[in-house]
Amino acid sequence: MKNIQADIKSGNFKQAYLLYGEEAYLKQQYKQNLIKALNPDGDTMNFSHYEGKGVDIKQLIDLCETMPFFADRRVILLEDTGFFKNKCEELADYMKELPDYLCLVFAESEVDKRNRMYKAVKACGTIAEFARQDEKTLMRWAAGLLGKAGKKITQRDMELLLTKTGTDMGNLRMELEKLISYTEGRDIVTAEDIEEICTTQTTNRIFDMVRAVTEKNQKRALDLYYDLLTLKEPPMRILFLLAKQYRQLLQAKQFAAAGLAQTEIASKLGVPSFVVRNISTCARAYTISELEQAVEDFVDAEESVKTGRLEDKLSVELLIIKYSSIWTATHSISNFIFLCFFLLII
Repeated sequence: MKNIQADIKSGNFKQAYLLYGEEAYLKQQYKQNLIKALNPDGDTMNFSHYEGKGVDIKQLIDLCETMPFFADRRVILLEDTGFFKNKCEELADYMKELPDYLCLVFAESEVDKRNRMYKAVKACGTIAEFARQDEKTLMRWAAGLLGKAGKKITQRDMELLLTKTGTDMGNLRMELEKLISYTEGRDIVTAEDIEEICTTQTTNRIFDMVRAVTEKNQKRALDLYYDLLTLKEPPMRILFLLAKQYRQLLQAKQFAAAGLAQTEIASKLGVPSFVVRNISTCARAYTISELEQAVEDFVDAEESVKTGRLEDKLSVELLIIKYSSIWTATHSISNFIFLCFFLLII
């Protein structure tokens, strides 16, 4: 990233750039800034844009060989082409001797570092990976945006904001803009403001559901589930996300039992430290064997849906009822389903 910033500042550009990684917002920002610097006048004659798989390589190379019209540079932007995941031998060979007037900018979601195209860009240009940002970076960035708007926020309330929005910078930026507008005339952003105006992401609604289940608050857990269904979330996706959360509870419990520190657990789970605190709090409500049983139950439920033995919406309801009941969670889901049907019959 620093190399791209330096090139933009100096005006000395490489012949090829590859931007990739999970952090779509940062990648988008750098792509836009780079294209604007390469093509400051918005010249449409010497700028081309390809997007998606199925790009005709021969046609692309022919365009690369076409000298710019009354300009010093021809710029070609290629997005999500799959060139860095699948074989693209002809273009990889061509990359060895690019015309001096040409600049290729690749923005990709999937990259294989063993790919010839990856190595070709590395040899003649710059590669920038945009990874998910850690919690401290996100907090500094968000606090900076609020600060520019004349707003302040406590660390605890910032953690609440990230808990609701997730760590996607694009989504966080939108929620910050909503908060800035909502708190116009005030210089402090409070927890009440965040709860009132910020949208909770699906994955965080799922964790709220897990928390309600852990607290044996069955009504809230089911209400959250029905809210997700109202928002058109497919039951199988909810089942998948619930299963993922319970796997994280199990892993956090096992890592803690092995003596790992919170920061180490966060690194292994791939989540911010404050999220680990929430996960660990929920995990304390279970033994390791109970969590292992829960993970097995989610696998069984998915299998039951796929084989037609259980309807998808009902499968999630039964799991929520089982784990939010005072009734012990040590029985298998199959036995629990049988019990539920037995009670319905009588």
